[in-house]
Amino acid sequence: MNIFKSLKRNKVAMVGFGILFLLVIIAIFGPYLYDGSPWKMVQRPFLPPFQDSKFPLGTDTLGRDVLAGLIHGARISLLVGLISTAIALLIGIPLGAYAGYYGGWVDEVLMRFTEIFQTVPSFALAVVLVAIFEPTVYSITGAIAIVSWPPVARLVRGEFLSLRSQEYVLAAKLNGQTNRNIILKEILPNSLSPIIVLASLMVASAILLESSLSFLGLGDPEIMSWGYMIGAAKTVLRQAWWLSFIPGVAIAVTVLSLNLLGEGLNEALNPKLSGNREN
Repeated sequence: MNIFKSLKRNKVAMVGFGILFLLVIIAIFGPYLYDGSPWKMVQRPFLPPFQDSKFPLGTDTLGRDVLAGLIHGARISLLVGLISTAIALLIGIPLGAYAGYYGGWVDEVLMRFTEIFQTVPSFALAVVLVAIFEPTVYSITGAIAIVSWPPVARLVRGEFLSLRSQEYVLAAKLNGQTNRNIILKEILPNSLSPIIVLASLMVASAILLESSLSFLGLGDPEIMSWGYMIGAAKTVLRQAWWLSFIPGVAIAVTVLSLNLLGEGLNEALNPKLSGNREN
């Protein structure tokens, strides 16, 4: 409850939360409330925005409704960001926890394994992975998850290294609790604050990465997403700038809202930052 109270006091974080909440509502209910198909040709191509009340955002290169694509694309873009982040957390948290808790050779092996993925830039590695497999929403989500988990592992490792010598952990060991219970019930709950903040920022990065892949032609051609809309319009930037601008604004607003929420969570979960803000 204290977290929610702190967020309510942070107006910037509440703005981010409100925008994100609205986007989630659009992603869930938008395709049902606005029944226009994003793939159906409904008007002449390159219809500018606000020229036809039936298609307020105009049409694309094939005469498809841009607003329908924007609404349907919200679901895919958010799902890619959320699912890839969830997978990255499922990989990074256990590896970082074991490395930080056990230390020694376990730490060395797991961290060297992590560094293998960090030697190649994330975007370049994602491009290679998607290019190797057929570009689908599944391969894109998997590629983003693979390049996203190393920072999670390093963050969790650092938290476990600092917490494993705390008195409550030593008391749990003296009580005969297993290492598994100590990791899951004693240390991990006390490490969640920075993980939650990082996860909110990772969703934003995943949405940007999906958009970048689609812009390069590595998006799923059968799934409507904001990244796909930008990628499909990249050859007509001069002729129809709005086709890239509109989904670009949607991505920018989503990323901004996630960053604002992440900043608010950081302040709410970090007592020192909250205290400084009040002073």
